[in-house]
Amino acid sequence: MLRALGAAMAMMAAVPAVQAAAPAPRLAKGLETGEWELRGRGEGGGARRLCVSSLSQLLQSRHAGHACKNFTVSDAANRLVVTYECGAAGNGRTDLRVETSRLVQIQSQGIADGAPFAFALEGRWIGACH
Repeated sequence: MLRALGAAMAMMAAVPAVQAAAPAPRLAKGLETGEWELRGRGEGGGARRLCVSSLSQLLQSRHAGHACKNFTVSDAANRLVVTYECGAAGNGRTDLRVETSRLVQIQSQGIADGAPFAFALEGRWIGACH
């Protein structure tokens, strides 16, 4: 019996352990974390890159760095609509439509630094942040 147990342990030691790869970090709605390119829709729409680790970076892009209070207006499988209030910095409403985990459409409007804003962006995941 001891000989059989020893043989079984030797066979187990010879088989390499298989470790599951850790899943890539995800944002809400299954979006990938990492570097995103946000491109303005329409004429003269420029592009900028953003290292995204929080969904609020896509939802409150005109109020980055401000502590804002959020209210979810609508939360569906592929769409999220929020309003947010950032005190003296302003407020906004953002409609985020998820096409894939690496492609989103964003429409946002509100008040930032005392002036109105409205824009439409397409966000594409580029890869890991540098």
